Amino acid sequence: MKRVKLTVAYDGTNYCGWQVQPNGLAIQEVLNQKLSELLGEKISTIGASRTDAGVHALGNVAVFDTESRMPADRISYAMNTRLPADIKIRDSREVPLDFHPRFQQTIKTYEYKIYNNSFPDPTKRLYTHFYYYPLDVEKMQEGAEYLIGEHDFKSFSTFKPEVESTVRRIYSLTVSRSDEDVITIRICGNGFLYNMVRIIAGTLLRVGGGYYPPQQVKEILVGKNRELAGETARPEGLTLVKIEYPEWKE
Repeated sequence: MKRVKLTVAYDGTNYCGWQVQPNGLAIQEVLNQKLSELLGEKISTIGASRTDAGVHALGNVAVFDTESRMPADRISYAMNTRLPADIKIRDSREVPLDFHPRFQQTIKTYEYKIYNNSFPDPTKRLYTHFYYYPLDVEKMQEGAEYLIGEHDFKSFSTFKPEVESTVRRIYSLTVSRSDEDVITIRICGNGFLYNMVRIIAGTLLRVGGGYYPPQQVKEILVGKNRELAGETARPEGLTLVKIEYPEWKE
C-alpha cells in the first residue's frame, strides 16, 4: 500500500465543484473514475480544498491509497491521457501514509480576478467577474490592509455548524490592476472559511466602488456579523493558485 499526492489543475466552469455530490458532475468524481480505470482498483481521493461550482484551480491537492506497482511519478502522465481537457494532473508523487491534505499545516493562495471595464469581454467571462462601475484600486488595497494578520473572520464567512473556530491568519492580501483592466485580489493565508475569499472580494468591490470607506472593513471585521460585509462575489473570478505544506518537506 502506498499513498500518492496529486497536484490538480482544472477549469471549474462545467462542474458542480470539487466534492462528489448527487446534483451534478464533480472534479473528484472524474478523478476517482479515471484513477480506478487506470489502476484496476476502486480509488477514492481525499481533497485538500472543496472548491465550489464554477471555481477554478491551478494547484489543488488530493491524495489516494493504492496497491498498484505503477511508480507514483508516472501516474500524472498516464492520467493526463485519460482526463478531459479541463482537468489535468500537474504532479504526482508518493507521500507518507499518514499525510493528510486537510490536516497538515498549510499555506493557501487564492486569486480573485475582476474585469473592470465599460463593456464585457466574452473571452474573459469564464475566469473573471465583470464589473462595469469604475473601481478605485488604491482604496481597495487600503481596505484590504485591515484583514492582514490573525483575526476572527466570522463576518466574512457563510455559516457552517461543523466549523469550530472562525479565526484564521492572512499572511498577505494585495490588490492590483493590469493593463487589460483586470483587477487581481491575491490572498495568502493558513486556511479559509466557507466563501471567505469571495465575501472578501465582494466587500472590497464595495470599497472600490465608493459604497464603503476603506476603514469600514475594520468595522465589519470587529462586528463578527455576516450581514455587515459585502455580497458573496461570483465564483468564476476565483482560482485556487496553490497549497503549500511548510512542515512537510517533499
